[in-house]
Amino acid sequence: MSALLVLLVRAFIAVIQALPLELVARLGRAGGALAYVFDRRHRGVALQNLELALGREKTEPERRAIARENFRRLGENYVCALKTAVMSREDLAAHMEWVGLPEAIPADGRSVVVAIGHFGNFELYGRGKELMPGWNAAVTYRALRPPALNRLLLDLRERSGVLFFERRTGAEALRQAMNRGHILLALLADQHAGDRGLWLPFFGRDCSCNAGCAVLALRYDAHLRSAICYRTGLARWRIEVGPEIPTQDAAGHPRSVAELTREVNTVLEAAIRRDPANWFWVHRRWKPASKWQQGTSAAKSELVASEE
Repeated sequence: MSALLVLLVRAFIAVIQALPLELVARLGRAGGALAYVFDRRHRGVALQNLELALGREKTEPERRAIARENFRRLGENYVCALKTAVMSREDLAAHMEWVGLPEAIPADGRSVVVAIGHFGNFELYGRGKELMPGWNAAVTYRALRPPALNRLLLDLRERSGVLFFERRTGAEALRQAMNRGHILLALLADQHAGDRGLWLPFFGRDCSCNAGCAVLALRYDAHLRSAICYRTGLARWRIEVGPEIPTQDAAGHPRSVAELTREVNTVLEAAIRRDPANWFWVHRRWKPASKWQQGTSAAKSELVASEE
């Protein structure tokens, strides 16, 4: 069964990659529109999340309109990511732009941790390597099943030259790379972080937050920034790299993991408000606290995060 699945996926990718990017985008948007109609479960999750996050800022008809456009965007982004993965830098230049990337490359050579999220065609983050001579871009990932499908997707992603580190088995390789310096590590920071995540507010509602960006920036004495991929039109994107988030206070002492994570959350919230349809609303972001998180203190939660 896995062999058949991989064969079908390969065939689908080959068809998508043979088409013009604008056509791919239109097909993806059409598929997303159909998904909004028929995928009742994820439509419900998106609408619930929108109410939790923006219920006081958007009316119910506005939230439904955002959800419909969000499904179209997701379809567009998914299939466009398959196409843009094999496009040359020259061909892709007309479809994307970078803002703030040169300024994000530190002269001291220390590695940079970049907090990213599921915004726009987030697979494009890796293309920043083409604009960073002497630097490597890196990301972490969790292997898929079956292994043959995981290998297929890795082959597609690695064409950009980005370094990939498996979250469960690549910790030592990541440590060595970060300590060498000249690494720009992008980490997804916008999803539910499970039972051991920091219990912090996101859009004013406490939830499990991923502290990985803060933990790694402090652990490896790395710079900390954010980057958001915005959709600017059909098959058009702009990635904006944010200003540095200081990891030390005015006295030169390390800031806390919780404090840094709250600041990352603030950046993500601003990006979502700027273009609500651009985010990944179909993920259950606000889940109930685990038994461990119920009654845990911020200090205890931070200690566990720093040890992981």
